[in-house]
Amino acid sequence: MPPTLASLVQHSALHLRVRAGEDRLRTPVRWAHASELADPVPYMEGGELLLVTATTLDAEDPEAMTAYVRRLVGAGVAGLGFAVGVNYDSVPEALVAAARAEGLPLLEVPRRTPFLAISKAVSAAIAADQYRAVTAGFEAQRELTRAALADGPAALLARLAAHVDGWAALYDATGAVVAAAPEWAARRAARLTADVERLRERPAPASVVVGHTGHGDGAEDRVELQSLGTGRRAGGALAVGTGAALGTAERYAVHSAVALLTLTTERSRALQEAEQRLGAAVLRMLLSGQPDHARSVAGELYGGLLDAPFRLLIAEPESDTTEPGALEALSDALEAAGARAGEAVLAVPDGERLAVLAVDGGAVVASLGDPATPAVGGVVIGLSAPTGPIAVGGAYKQAEAALTVARRRGRVLVEHEELAAGSILPLLADDAVRAFADGLLRALYEHDAKGRGDLVASLRAWLSRHGQWDAAAADLGVHRHTLRYRMRRVEEILGRSLDDPDVRMELWLSLKTSER
Repeated sequence: MPPTLASLVQHSALHLRVRAGEDRLRTPVRWAHASELADPVPYMEGGELLLVTATTLDAEDPEAMTAYVRRLVGAGVAGLGFAVGVNYDSVPEALVAAARAEGLPLLEVPRRTPFLAISKAVSAAIAADQYRAVTAGFEAQRELTRAALADGPAALLARLAAHVDGWAALYDATGAVVAAAPEWAARRAARLTADVERLRERPAPASVVVGHTGHGDGAEDRVELQSLGTGRRAGGALAVGTGAALGTAERYAVHSAVALLTLTTERSRALQEAEQRLGAAVLRMLLSGQPDHARSVAGELYGGLLDAPFRLLIAEPESDTTEPGALEALSDALEAAGARAGEAVLAVPDGERLAVLAVDGGAVVASLGDPATPAVGGVVIGLSAPTGPIAVGGAYKQAEAALTVARRRGRVLVEHEELAAGSILPLLADDAVRAFADGLLRALYEHDAKGRGDLVASLRAWLSRHGQWDAAAADLGVHRHTLRYRMRRVEEILGRSLDDPDVRMELWLSLKTSER
């Protein structure tokens, strides 16, 4: 610990005597400084032991001493050392009274003790404290390194929590708590997810200190959050909770932990990139109808995924204004969900898309529909039906179709099952199809608008009755000969034959699409 006024008083070579402020001798001393200025405050930083001989002070004037002491207390001076036997044979009572009134420690310095001796004692104590801190920091670094190499991040957190006499927690790339020490700290760490997310939005490395109320005891932790990684978006975060500000040795330990966890994160990122390249090769083989080759390349990394029914999803940015990194954030979220559930996930960046294979009915697929999954925001997702290695090509087309419908409907996620169970008409509800329908039927609508007949309604009734004249005429309330005349006019105006089944299909879909 740094030197204190008490340690200086107990120093056998200094012979200092306490005249005031006996209850504040544990105050740390940052430096010892001699000054004879009547107002040395502009040259003080706080925490100093000020040494004076009162050459320019009227130390026997109570009013002057009260003002002088108050200035020192306001500047955060740790204590005042007054040399006797130079200008005053003893410490003036006016100064003693002012120091007692303001609670400023006042030390009497005998003539035989030079100020230089006090400065050397303070400097030596500070140097010794710094050496102890550095030594403790290096020892902490060795312990943390051994723990990380032997047992992983969880063991590192346990050693770190012991070093700082507090708790520590590790967050993954999605901001979820993946490890904490002691175990009860996981609940405290989970309450900081919003702070972690804000930290992760800043370029790494970054840090922030937040206050956090403990569980039920009303006490407030001092929590320091440190980002992990070196990229544009942090690969994780470390939280360290303590009851007070970190000392030098504790800070060495925290910095060592950050370095080790960042190294682990960057190593994981490199492995992830290698896995993505391997996953891309596996996906290409599956799409080209080579499931056996895909299995052999995947090996144990994705082999379990290919042994069970899985889903294929395709995700794209919602729009051109979507925040960069949305697909990367989604990939991180899905892989984190898979890691927590022990499920294999194959996530492959595919140009402006993300293709993912995930276990059918597993936690990864379930997380897509969870509103608590923030990474789903800003993207559009199409999800295939359950499939296997031999049918990945078809599953990819299903996911693309579902993705297209999701865009048309303004939805975040559409599953292929919704398309198979519903009508084909909503799939045609885009601008291009509407334009075709309007162009095909425009002449009929213009004809009816001039009061020359009701060709559109007649065509709709005739098509809905599959060309049955009597039934369609009855629906319209006209004679069947009138209906036959109207259908001939439709053929003349459109230049198409109603005997052609393709024409009838196009007209029917156009009528359903136009909804006029």
